[in-house]
Amino acid sequence: MAESVELPGRLAILPFRNKVLLPGAFIRIRCTSQSSVKLVEQELWQREEKGLIGILPVQDAAETTSMDSMLSQGVGSESGERSSNVQVSTSDAHKVDGKNPSEVIHWHNRGVAARALHLSRGVEKPSGRVTYIVVLEGLCRFNIEELNTRGPYCTAKISPLEMTKSEMEQVEQDPDFVTLSRQFKAIAMELISILEQKQKTGGRIKVLLETLPFHKLADIFVASFEISFEEQLCMLDSVDPKVRLSKATELVDRHLQSIRVAEKITQKVEGQLSKSQKEYLLRQQMRAIKEELGDNDDDEDDLASLERKMQNAGMPSNIWKHAQRELRRLKKMQPQQPGYNSSRVYLDLLADLPWQKASEEQELDLKAAKDHLDCDHYGLVKIKQRIIEYLAVRKLKPDARGPVLCFVGPPGVGKTSLASSIAAALGRKFIRISLGGVKDEADIRGHRRTYIGSMPGRLIDGLKRVGVCNPVMLLDEIDKTGSDVRGDPASALLEVLDPEQNKSFNDHYLNVPFDLSKVIFVATANRMQPIPPPLLDRMEVIELPGYTAEEKLRIAMQHLIPRVLDQHGLSSAFLQIPEDMVKLVIQRYTREAGVRNLERNLAALARAAAVRVAEREQAVSVSKDVHKITSPLLDNRLAEGAEMEMEVIPMVVNNHEISNAFRIASPLVVDEAMLEKILGPPRFDDQEAADRVATPGVSVGLVWTAFGGEVQFVEATSVVGNGELRLTGQLGDVIKESAQIALTWVRARVEDLKLAAAEETDLLQGKDIHIHFPAGAVPKDGPSAGVTLVTALVSLFSQKNVRADTAMTGEMTLRGLVLPVGGVKDKVLAAHRYGIKRVILPERNLKDLVEVPADVLSSLEILVAKRMEDVLEHAFDGGCPWRQHQHSKL
Repeated sequence: MAESVELPGRLAILPFRNKVLLPGAFIRIRCTSQSSVKLVEQELWQREEKGLIGILPVQDAAETTSMDSMLSQGVGSESGERSSNVQVSTSDAHKVDGKNPSEVIHWHNRGVAARALHLSRGVEKPSGRVTYIVVLEGLCRFNIEELNTRGPYCTAKISPLEMTKSEMEQVEQDPDFVTLSRQFKAIAMELISILEQKQKTGGRIKVLLETLPFHKLADIFVASFEISFEEQLCMLDSVDPKVRLSKATELVDRHLQSIRVAEKITQKVEGQLSKSQKEYLLRQQMRAIKEELGDNDDDEDDLASLERKMQNAGMPSNIWKHAQRELRRLKKMQPQQPGYNSSRVYLDLLADLPWQKASEEQELDLKAAKDHLDCDHYGLVKIKQRIIEYLAVRKLKPDARGPVLCFVGPPGVGKTSLASSIAAALGRKFIRISLGGVKDEADIRGHRRTYIGSMPGRLIDGLKRVGVCNPVMLLDEIDKTGSDVRGDPASALLEVLDPEQNKSFNDHYLNVPFDLSKVIFVATANRMQPIPPPLLDRMEVIELPGYTAEEKLRIAMQHLIPRVLDQHGLSSAFLQIPEDMVKLVIQRYTREAGVRNLERNLAALARAAAVRVAEREQAVSVSKDVHKITSPLLDNRLAEGAEMEMEVIPMVVNNHEISNAFRIASPLVVDEAMLEKILGPPRFDDQEAADRVATPGVSVGLVWTAFGGEVQFVEATSVVGNGELRLTGQLGDVIKESAQIALTWVRARVEDLKLAAAEETDLLQGKDIHIHFPAGAVPKDGPSAGVTLVTALVSLFSQKNVRADTAMTGEMTLRGLVLPVGGVKDKVLAAHRYGIKRVILPERNLKDLVEVPADVLSSLEILVAKRMEDVLEHAFDGGCPWRQHQHSKL
C-alpha cells in the first residue's frame, strides 16, 4: 500500500471520463489518443518509477445538471471552495476520450495523484500507432489551483489535501471519529466474514483491516464496490476523515444489505427446488427477486386476462364450470411445474373456440347465387341446380339441418371450388380440411391430454382458426382415409356427419361436448368405392363427370386463359390463343376428365410468350415528330411541341394499362407450328384406335377410373401350347374371372359361331390363349370388360377385325346375358374424347344416358345389347360371324 508521498507543485493531468480513482485503489487503462500517449511517454515511461501524474474526473455538460445538487452539499464545503466543478471549452484544447473537440466538458476541481505499477508499450498494425497499457495506483488527493489545457497534454498547478501526521493524530483522538471507526470496523468485519464464506478471499482483507488506518481503508473498501459516478465524486470530495468514514460506512452497509437480500433470495429459491426442478433455477430466482421488489404480479395479470378472455368466450354453463375448475387448478401451480404449460394451452383453447360467435349470414338472393355459380363454373347444370335447391331451403328455414353434400368426380372438375362457392353464396367463412392419407383416429377426435404433445383434432383446430361456429367446412379427399392400429378415421367421421349426433361432438383433447350442428359440411371424393357404406349413407352423393371437349373449350376461353395470362403478367396485347388452337390442345395434348392438364399446357404457352416479352428491348422516344404512338397515359402529359426522354408511370397504373400504353410490336398469336414447338409433338391421335384394331384379336372397351372414363384396348392371340389361358396387364381377380367366363362362353358356342372346322371340337387343342390389357403398369379390375373380352376372342378365332370406330362396355354372364354397369356417363365422354363414333351399351343402361350432354349424344351412335350375340352383331362389319355363315349357306 502506498506510503505518504510528497507532491510537486505541478502535475500532468490525465482526464477520466465519468470515472474516479480513489487513493489506495488500482486501475488498468489503455491509452490510444495522441495526448494520453504523449503524457504517459514523457511522464511515466521516461521517468520510470519516479513518475507521477494526476487523475482528474471529467464529465459531459449534459450530465452535470443532475449532479449539481449533490456536489454542492456539505461534502466539499470544508475546503472553502466556491465551486466543485471547473467548466472548460475544449475547442482549443485536447479531445477527451474521442469526443467532439467543440463540446463543453466539466473538469472536477479535485483529483488523485497516481503512480504506474506496470507499463507495457504496443504498436497497432498496419497503422503503426503507439499505445500504452498502464496499471495505476491512487496515492493521495489534491486540489486544482490552475488548469492549463494548452500544449501536448493538460497540466495543472496543484495543492495537496492530505492531513499532516500531527493533524491526523489529533483527529484520531476525536470521540466522533472513534465511534465512526468502530462502526465501520464492525460492518467491515461482517462483510469480510460473508465474503470469506462465499469467495474464500477474506483473509487478506482482514490483514488490511488490522494494519491500515481507517481513513485509508474507507477509500479502499468503497473503490471495490460498484457505485455511481456521483457517489464516487462524493468520496473524492470527502477530505475530512470523519465525513469520509461516515460516507464509507453508509456505502459498506448498503453493500452488505444487498448481499443479505441476495442470500435470502437464494435460500428461498433453493428451499423450493427439487432435483427435477433445478433447470428452472434462473426463472425461480427472477420470481423471488420480483417478490422482494413487490413487482410479482405479472403472472397474476396474465391469468386475470386469461380469465376475462374465458368469460367473454360465451361458453355454456356446464363447460364454464369445467373451465373454472381448470383455472383454479392452474392458479395453484408454479410455472415451472410439468403440467403448467399443458393446462395453460388447454385453457387458451377453451377461450379461443367460437362457442357462440357466428358469422352473420347475408340475405339469400337465389338469382345472385345462381349468377355467382355461373360466373365461377361453366356447365355442371345438375350440380348447380342442386346447390340452388339447398340454398332455397336455407332461405325458407334458416335453422334447417341440410344434408351433407359429397361431390364425387375425377380430379380437376371443380369439386373444391364448388364448396367455396357455397360459402360465398351463404356469406359464411370457408375452411378446408384435407383427409388424404389420414390413418389416425386422433386426427378427427384429437389426442387425450395424458399424452405428451397432445393436440385437438383437425375439426376443433379448424374451428379455432376460422373463429366462427357456423363455417362451411370442406372435408377434402374423404375417400383416401386409411386405417391401422391407431384407429379408423372414417368411423370417427360417422359422429361428425350425423346431424343427430354432432350437436354434442366430443373431442378427446377438449373433453367437453362441442356443437357442430351449425357447421355446413361438404365432402369431396374421387371414388365412392373406398368410402365405407355407413359413412356414405350419411352423405348425399353428387357425381361430377368429366367435361366434354366443347365444355373444355368454353372453360378455357372464359376462365383458364384470362387466369393464366394474369398469373404470368401478360395480357391479350402480348399473347392471343385462338379457339382453333385451344381445340387442338384439347384434342392432341389432353385426354382427361378435368382441365388441369389443359391449364398446364396453356401455362406453357404463356411462359414462352413471357420469355419473348422479357427479352424484347423496347426503346420508346416521345417527341413532337412522333404522332403514331397514342396512349392514355401520355395524352394529358405532353404539351404540343414538348420533348420528353422518360415518363414516370404512377404506381396506381396496373400491368394491363402499362402493356397497352407501350404496345408497339404485334401480339404473339399461337399457331399450330408454335404448339408443336412449345408443347412438343401431339401426344394423342384420332387414328390410334384404327391402327390398334387393324389386326384380328383386338377390341376396344370402355372403363371407369378415379380420373374419369378411359378407353381400354384388349388384345388376344394364340400360340402353340397345352390349352392354357394366360392373362397379363396387372389384372385383379374380378377381371381374371371375367376372362375365364368369356373363354368358356366362346368355347361353348364354337359350332354356332362357326369358329372352327367341322373336324375340330376344341378351340384350345394344341393352343394357348394369351390375353393382354395394355398399360401394364396401371392396375385394372372390374366386371365391365366381359363383352370386350368375348369380342376380342371371337375376332381372334374368326380372323375378323373389330370395327375401329366402335367401343363397348358391359358385364356378361355365363349364359350370354349382358348386364348393366356403372360410370356410363364417364365412359361415353371418354369415347367422345377419343373420337369413337359408335358405343355399345347394355340395354338396361339406356336410362343413364339422360345425364350425357346432348351434343355428345348427337355425335355418337348408341347401340344397345341384351345378349352377347347383339354385341357381336354390332361389333363386326357385316354383323356377327355366325350369321354371316348362315347367309352364305342361303
